[in-house]
Amino acid sequence: MGILYLVATPIGNLEDMSPRAVRILREAVLIAAEDTRHTGILLKHFDIQSPLTSYFEHNKINKLDRILEALISGDVALVSDAGTPAINDPGYELVQAALASGFDVRPVPGPSAPISALTVSGLPTDSFLYLGYLPHKASDRRARLTEISQQPYTLIFLESPHRVVDALDDILSTLCNRRICVAREMTKMYEEFWRGSTSGALDYFKSKEPRGEFTLVIEGKMKEERSLWTEDELLKAIKSELNSGKSAKEISSELAEQSGWNKKEVYALINQNK
Repeated sequence: MGILYLVATPIGNLEDMSPRAVRILREAVLIAAEDTRHTGILLKHFDIQSPLTSYFEHNKINKLDRILEALISGDVALVSDAGTPAINDPGYELVQAALASGFDVRPVPGPSAPISALTVSGLPTDSFLYLGYLPHKASDRRARLTEISQQPYTLIFLESPHRVVDALDDILSTLCNRRICVAREMTKMYEEFWRGSTSGALDYFKSKEPRGEFTLVIEGKMKEERSLWTEDELLKAIKSELNSGKSAKEISSELAEQSGWNKKEVYALINQNK
């Protein structure tokens, strides 16, 4: 009996493909892919010629029998469009069915957009809550955010470029002005990480046309409630401190601690208002 392998694939940079992932895909009697055209490009790059079948949201139930039959004769690999299978894409039902049929299921670890963004966000990584894509409708999105607004864990969401500004607006109005890291196009040519306050992120991405895939990492609710200052509050404090004779570095350090804003953001505002 074969093993069902969940094989992580690159989220952008093909150099992130592990040697073990390549070997498992080459040895598989069948590769089940979310998008065969997308995966076909990956397989061609690594000269992998294993048989390929589609396995996506709208055919996942119908394909179970074929995949389970293939497992009788050898190993099967499940891959998604990018990253780790079964995280925000089809896979859960296949894993359940394979286990129920007595097959072994094993991971081939590798790239994962939520974990990659979390580790470089500058926000707490000891406990976090990953919730996939935010709902498309604004009312549903705000309801979801309200549900988790009291959670102390770092929050992770995925978002599309044409909804990211609306999502940031709802995050600001629902969760208040928390610290955030917006990761865009990770590992790709135009990779970008924006770190600071939610209001700052909203202003930044409003000023340009958002492109690429986004991962949002948001500060959880503080045990002792600490709301970030508004920009007006921060500007008033900056103007007051500029008359104290302190250096911009000293002021930015002190006000970052008091306001919850990023030190670089505070420093930039100081230079703008000298």
